[in-house]
Amino acid sequence: MNTQHDSTTRNRETATLGGGCFWCLEAVFEQLKGIEKVESGYSGGNVPNPTYRQVSSGTTGDAEVVQLTFDPEVISFEEILEIFFTIHDPTTLNRQGADVGTQYRSAIFYHNAEQEAAARKVIAAVTATGIWDAPIVTEVTHFGAFYKAEEYHQEYYRRNERQPYCQVVIAPKVSKFRKHYLTKLKAEYA
Repeated sequence: MNTQHDSTTRNRETATLGGGCFWCLEAVFEQLKGIEKVESGYSGGNVPNPTYRQVSSGTTGDAEVVQLTFDPEVISFEEILEIFFTIHDPTTLNRQGADVGTQYRSAIFYHNAEQEAAARKVIAAVTATGIWDAPIVTEVTHFGAFYKAEEYHQEYYRRNERQPYCQVVIAPKVSKFRKHYLTKLKAEYA
């Protein structure tokens, strides 16, 4: 009997996270071992299939998010959250840097009770470290729906590294992340 798992029989989990511009989150999470798929999109709002223009207006209630498909045997949900809390500022309500509005809020959209418990545990642990000067305001809410963003938003950083926003905002975050999490990088990024 073959006891090895192949990619068709292994369990996969989904994480949906908002932490400012989805381009920044996608650029980091796609580099991690155990993350098999990263899609930029929208979650947490009240308009079915919103467009980028609608979400950017702040009227749909959606956050820009990344939805991750990951192998929990390689990277746990808690590890993903620990990284999440180092790549954005979870203490600023409805903003990340110059990006302002509810669409840029810090949010964890949990898919089950275990993810909710893990989110609250990691927030408590991060708070206890005192690394942030202000309270964490990350929204922890039940996942409702995910709407994939338009195709030009997918793999944005990789396809647009020379674009000014990518050079000024995303590249420094990616660089800092890679230095701190070198052992967690996929081989092609290490």
